[in-house]
Amino acid sequence: MAFCPSCGAEVQPQAVVCVKCGVGIAAGAPGAAAAPGGSVSDKSWLTTLLLCLFLGGLGIHRFYTGHTGIAVVQLLTLGGCGIWALIDFIMILTGGLKDSKGLPLKK
Repeated sequence: MAFCPSCGAEVQPQAVVCVKCGVGIAAGAPGAAAAPGGSVSDKSWLTTLLLCLFLGGLGIHRFYTGHTGIAVVQLLTLGGCGIWALIDFIMILTGGLKDSKGLPLKK
């Protein structure tokens, strides 16, 4: 069983390109045969996006991704009066928000 190093989707061991995201997979590449948690977060991109959209002012999406320090500050300041929530929402949409381990969110 192999996984795409970019999106974490399951791919055939002999695959050259991921059919889900279109990223090339080099044979024997470090992330090509790793478990999804090795190169992609186990946290869902869509769940994070929805949490930010509906509960962003409370920092719930930051708790979900493991950034508890920032989450507590966002909770106490109501998402920086909505500014942090908006910035985080844009970062999630563009793929810039990572989990607490620095891994990209699973799409």
